Amino acid sequence: MKLILAEKPDQAAKLASPYPSQKKKEYILISPCDTFPKGAICTWAVGHLCELLPPEGYESSWKKWSLEALPLIPSMFKHRVTYSKKKRFNVIKSFIQQQDVSEIVIASDAGREGEAIIRLILKLSHNVKPVKRLWISSLTAKSVKMGFNALLDESATRPLYDEAVSRAYADWLIGMNASRVYTLLLQKHGAGDVFSIGRVQTPTLALIVEREKEIEKFISEPFWEIKASFSMNEQTYEGIWHKDGDSRVTNLTLAQKIAAFCEDKRAQVSHVETKEKSIPPPYFFNLSSLQTTANRRYKYSPKKTLDIAQKLYVKGYISYPRTDSAFVTKEEEREFPTILQKISALSKFKPFFPLERETKMLSKRYVNQSKVTDHHAIIPTDQVIDPSSLSTEEARVYTMIIEHLIAAYDGDCLMSYTNIETLVDDRATFKTKGKQMLHAGWRRIIPSRADEKLKNEQALLPNVRRGDQGDVLNVTMREGKTEPPKRYTEGELITVMKSAGKYIDDEELVKVLQHTEGLGTEATRAGIITLLKQRSYIEIIKNIVYPTEKGKVLIEALGNSLLASPEMTAKWEQRLAEIGRGIAEVDPFILQAKKLTTSLISDAKKRSATWTFNKEILKEIQRSPKNKTGKVSRTRKRLLGKCPVCQGNVIDKGKFYGCANYKTTQCSFTVSKRILGRSLTSTHIKALLSEGCTPIIDGFQQKNGKTFNAALKWEANEKKMSFSFGEQQT
Repeated sequence: MKLILAEKPDQAAKLASPYPSQKKKEYILISPCDTFPKGAICTWAVGHLCELLPPEGYESSWKKWSLEALPLIPSMFKHRVTYSKKKRFNVIKSFIQQQDVSEIVIASDAGREGEAIIRLILKLSHNVKPVKRLWISSLTAKSVKMGFNALLDESATRPLYDEAVSRAYADWLIGMNASRVYTLLLQKHGAGDVFSIGRVQTPTLALIVEREKEIEKFISEPFWEIKASFSMNEQTYEGIWHKDGDSRVTNLTLAQKIAAFCEDKRAQVSHVETKEKSIPPPYFFNLSSLQTTANRRYKYSPKKTLDIAQKLYVKGYISYPRTDSAFVTKEEEREFPTILQKISALSKFKPFFPLERETKMLSKRYVNQSKVTDHHAIIPTDQVIDPSSLSTEEARVYTMIIEHLIAAYDGDCLMSYTNIETLVDDRATFKTKGKQMLHAGWRRIIPSRADEKLKNEQALLPNVRRGDQGDVLNVTMREGKTEPPKRYTEGELITVMKSAGKYIDDEELVKVLQHTEGLGTEATRAGIITLLKQRSYIEIIKNIVYPTEKGKVLIEALGNSLLASPEMTAKWEQRLAEIGRGIAEVDPFILQAKKLTTSLISDAKKRSATWTFNKEILKEIQRSPKNKTGKVSRTRKRLLGKCPVCQGNVIDKGKFYGCANYKTTQCSFTVSKRILGRSLTSTHIKALLSEGCTPIIDGFQQKNGKTFNAALKWEANEKKMSFSFGEQQT
């Protein structure tokens, strides 16, 4: 009898569903059949049941955090069963040791983590029975049957387990040691919280903090654009003044002179150019592009999108979601006509059929065996379902995946781009740009907000030729201001993590990150962002990512350390990928990680001697108080004082401080966390609420870029904030 070990209960149910079976409390019993002549037992884990030992599991003295004990380097890494999951582990162990079980099948998700989940259970159960591997990319009945009829020997995927545990060992070394050394050193400077450091999370945080610094340092400058309207061949159109490719004038006097010069002048069309461009349908989704698109379209967090996709996968509607490939092989392509036929019968998609390429083979843009590693792109399976029968969230993600398959079989979108140059009095050049959609092609399938704007642009394009002459009807000036870089959205952060190589100067390391996966993997990036939120390093407000003061302090403390750079991740990912392919060994990699850990401890101690932190901000970074249940007490953490308007409680509301009575009495008292480029801490707000005035705050920034120091004062009569420059404030 075979023992099938799945990763989760719902996955086990899918694996057993194609065969005659009975559901029991702890397992599913598959009756004897062609695939399983002696029957089979299908049971499941609940994610990771095993974990690495904590520091005190190796040396009892390591439980206490102290600089003297660092670095913590075990001679050999060991695992244990997670305490809360011992019951589940013992159930599986009993099946492994059952006498009539002659062979075990690893049937977890086909990837590194799935490999580690089951192999660690087998290791801690001291299994000696032969092991096979089920390797499939979807949980449809057809795929499951094909997979069980073509089981791999366990040696074929063992390198993936080696890669997974190597990653875990190295991350333990960096996380345990770097977190302790920087926490202890920062506590000496006045911070009271724990600073978690990780090989992937910390460089990701550094990118967010660096963008925030760029925004804080940015000085907005005014500019002017000069727009003219022309009458040409009984047509009216507009153009924007240009010189040497730039349409912005940074000097007001010059802008006024240009505008005055162009008034009531003759104009001539000096250049007309029209180009047509075919835009092919988008690639199929990998997990990153699915997360980015869902975030842009529906504001779903990366983790939420992954969770939704995982549900669709387990139900058998889409292929394996944790994939880094946007391509499929010939094998998947052969299934597409059948899948498309089923999709065409659904009312939601019926209007798109017939498709322009429906009877043709796909190009290498989509079908490329060399670009498919463990798993192909995310595609709908032949178990097609009407999206209306799914939950709203599942329907949206499922529809996006179907749309990309349909679009791949539809025609290119044909666009026409027109550039017109109009010369005023032989001296001033105005440019008019426009585009037309000549053929929608796939754009009729995948919605775009730009399409409506495009219709308006098409209506404004004039039909003129070079040499046509006319008059300037009107000249206007528009004042604008240069804007700082934008903060990342959660979806954009996924893309930034994946393309982290551009932040490295070393060309060889850039290539490594481009050929691996940047910061993190398809399966872990959403978790890293969630981790940064949980550890209070970032805040997500209306889908925009902000670093907290805690996050800024950590990155400032790290400086140019490898811990804050994608460089270390690049080197490690290169070696881990080689371990996963079976061409590199675990032991030399871990030895290097141990040497690096020792070096990082020494580096941190040297850096701490140069730290100069704002004491007010460090006071803010205190460990959150807990209530009787051990959970963080939000009320105690966020209560700052009494509202000067209604005497209610003022609390931290994320992006600003405000009155807790807003919902009940509509009290509108609020104070932004950032005023004129200066962050306001809760210490400032507490002083404002108790004393009516803050201490002098340095670094308020005026529009002209100059800075000033002042206190913030609450004007009770006028119920508003003001600046106080009085000498009495200290």
